[in-house]
Amino acid sequence: MRARFLACVAILTIGLSGCGYSSLTRQDEEVKAAWSEVLNQYQRRADLIPNLVKVVQGYANQEQQVLIGVTAERAKVASSIQLTPELLNNPEAFARFQAVQAQLGSSLKSLIAVAEAYPDLKSNENFRDLQVQLEGTENRIIVARQKYIEAVQAYNTTARALPNLLTAKMFDFALKPSFTVANEQTIAVPPSVDFGPGPAQPTAAPAPSVPQPPK
Repeated sequence: MRARFLACVAILTIGLSGCGYSSLTRQDEEVKAAWSEVLNQYQRRADLIPNLVKVVQGYANQEQQVLIGVTAERAKVASSIQLTPELLNNPEAFARFQAVQAQLGSSLKSLIAVAEAYPDLKSNENFRDLQVQLEGTENRIIVARQKYIEAVQAYNTTARALPNLLTAKMFDFALKPSFTVANEQTIAVPPSVDFGPGPAQPTAAPAPSVPQPPK
């Protein structure tokens, strides 16, 4: 009896493998892992924002519109970043998540641009350190997003091919959404770490003119 059971299990396993079940399962896990890394990097960026806002506020408190804007966008991200892997089966929720992250990225660029008008802020050690961390995080986000895109492409290709398509429908392996923002390359450009010239140095007063004797 036990031998028959094991034989049935073996036959079933071979049959599922031949229909793409094993590949779909493996690639589904790879997509989830890639997505988790995307979330980790977005979370890293969100964690930098409070300190960045605090430093900027100390030098440019009058830039309230920019400061309030980036803080509000981070609040929206705080809820969306906790989304579970089930989000990957909801294209509309995925699109909303992507829009929120893109808006936060735009607000961060505005915040960094504020520093250009404040030489003391640009030369502040804490600000410089946070800006470098932000650039590194944005680069890691680009890498994580690219890995996710590749994982989704591989998974969706497998799920669309026959006979895998039948297996995917039978076991609810839905197609995964990918990053499809128009002008993706522009959005993915990380904030530039360009500290520019330091505070302006005082210029020497011009030498007084010496009257020339009449000829």
